[in-house]
Amino acid sequence: MYNNTVNSVSDVNWKTWMPKEYAVLCFIRDGNRVMLIHKKTGLGKGKINAPGGRIEPGETPWQAAIRETGEEIGLKCWDVKEVGKLHFIFIDGYSLHGTIFITDKYKGEPSESDEAKPFWCCIDKIPYDQMWADDRYWLPLVLDGNYISGYFIFDNDKMLSHRVDVLKR
Repeated sequence: MYNNTVNSVSDVNWKTWMPKEYAVLCFIRDGNRVMLIHKKTGLGKGKINAPGGRIEPGETPWQAAIRETGEEIGLKCWDVKEVGKLHFIFIDGYSLHGTIFITDKYKGEPSESDEAKPFWCCIDKIPYDQMWADDRYWLPLVLDGNYISGYFIFDNDKMLSHRVDVLKR
């Protein structure tokens, strides 16, 4: 359990840290566009994000990325590549580990679901002010072809501390 004494990523031993939940994000690229969603339910409701969600028992992150993309926006994607890891601690005690995927291989037309309203967005017009505060620090790096590892401390929607490392694959 974390409390309000954890205000900085430097306060955490990330080597021994264990999240409460594991999730994925899957970014679909099409040239200079990326598929984003208006999130309608769950953590981040009302924010813009990528398709994704929690990993189910017995499922790999890769499988979850493909499943969640199909469930949320009706696209079948494949050849998803892992491009990063995200580590979140919320001072209320919640924590989450996310694996980021990206692909340009998909078929179908995006469709709205109970969870998400999809839309294509030009990469140079990504609405970071409508997304989680951390996204502006790591998403441009991922879209430029980097592999990242990001560490974030949040108090509800307010980011208290962050660190993003670009790693060699």
